Amino acid sequence: MAYDLTDKIALVTGASRGLGFAVAEALAERGAHVIALARTVGALEELDDRIKAKGGSATLAPIDLTKDEAVAGICRAIYDRWGRIDVLVHTAVHAPSLSPADHAAAKDFTKTFATNAEATLRVIRMVAPLLQAAKNGRAVFCDDPCDGDKFFALYGASKAAARAMVQSWAAETARTGPNVSLFTPNPMPTATRARFFPGEDRSGLASPDEEAARLLDTL
Repeated sequence: MAYDLTDKIALVTGASRGLGFAVAEALAERGAHVIALARTVGALEELDDRIKAKGGSATLAPIDLTKDEAVAGICRAIYDRWGRIDVLVHTAVHAPSLSPADHAAAKDFTKTFATNAEATLRVIRMVAPLLQAAKNGRAVFCDDPCDGDKFFALYGASKAAARAMVQSWAAETARTGPNVSLFTPNPMPTATRARFFPGEDRSGLASPDEEAARLLDTL
């Protein structure tokens, strides 16, 4: 039986563009109230307009996931209003410039790990009680396995660290919940991929809408 999203509370990070935008819109179309997190206010407002035009509902939260107080604040607000989160989809990511490992800049390391690894742990720690308060909480984290690939030292290592944390949490909650899983999207014509592969032929890439539907089907 498919997971019923009617009246569910869904939290989506990185919701201002790409896969996060598409996932937030798809969740709303299936009946969930979406709490959309991102740094870019304008893009969140565009998402809100699209969701409302289709009869859905959303709450916008322009925050920085690298800040403890920001994530703690939105989680407290969610608890006070709804008391739970039924679905978490974590898509937020930072794409550093590609470079040989011996040319990787310290500032790029700091920013990349702050967003891709540290923020993942922050989300796990602070959202866990809200997911546990739901009847059948689900958490999906987007993976991008490229560790060890040429020029991907920083990005690949940060995503590998995030993957390890999610896999540990999934094993720890296998019996008690929430249900925790990783989702690896097919290559999409997003801004992140364009930063890594400028000038590539994008005609054969999957659309964010297609991958959002595939992600939701895993619920």
